[in-house]
Amino acid sequence: AERSLRFYQEVLGVKVVYRDATSIQVETPGSHDVIVFEEKRSGIGKMAGVTHFGFRLVDPNDIEAAEEAVRRAGGKIVDRGEFVPGEPYLFATDPDGYTIEIWYE
Repeated sequence: AERSLRFYQEVLGVKVVYRDATSIQVETPGSHDVIVFEEKRSGIGKMAGVTHFGFRLVDPNDIEAAEEAVRRAGGKIVDRGEFVPGEPYLFATDPDGYTIEIWYE
């Protein structure tokens, strides 16, 4: 859970809203979206039916900074492009192997 927390703090600026012995709950800035990081080693990297989850940018020019933040935090860029001109996206994996999408629309 701590490794995931560090990654998402560095990439998205998440803030811890709850913590106990087995999990950490965070919110993304400017929203009430909650992500829960749990200490269950047996399930690491298994999406259990979810292919990816995404985070929308408020400015398309932030895609460069997002890519750099993902790399710096230990993630890997899987794909990058534009859905249509002016609407960039990237797909990346976090250090636990979960696929995330960062995009603007």
